[in-house]
Amino acid sequence: MLKRFLVAAVCLAGLVAASASTSPTLPQMRMTPAELRASSFDGSQVGSSGVAGIHSKVLFGDPAKPGFYTILLFVPPNKTIQAHSHRDNRMAAVLSGAWHFGYGNHFDERSLKTLPQGSVYSEPAGVNHFAQTGSTSVTVEISGYGPTDTTYFDPANDPNSPNGKVSSK
Repeated sequence: MLKRFLVAAVCLAGLVAASASTSPTLPQMRMTPAELRASSFDGSQVGSSGVAGIHSKVLFGDPAKPGFYTILLFVPPNKTIQAHSHRDNRMAAVLSGAWHFGYGNHFDERSLKTLPQGSVYSEPAGVNHFAQTGSTSVTVEISGYGPTDTTYFDPANDPNSPNGKVSSK
């Protein structure tokens, strides 16, 4: 597990170094899990799936603008996120819960890999992926170099579209 954290830390350090000339200064921050859960959400859905009930919190940067950003994604139990992609490369770490994650153009429960707390994964630019939570909530930290967006493979699955479906179990 330490090896996974080291790989994630090296990737994160590389992103920070690459964006140092264009990003704002990194503020000092120390937050416990309880403080994170109790903190207010900014209401932004930039960089998230847009699925009802999922909340995000921007920790650094602005995902809608050029530069390094980090967000926390809070996903309640029993949520399904249909296949979608983002225009930027993203690295993520599962902070709590069991995240069921897969790659492909359509949600496929057989293709999900369970990523427990401490797992890391990538969301390569333009690569469709999907996810699901089980009976517990999940918190994921996602970092990338914006601007980011979310494009659903099947526009009918986009919860922000007037004709979109609600993506929940």
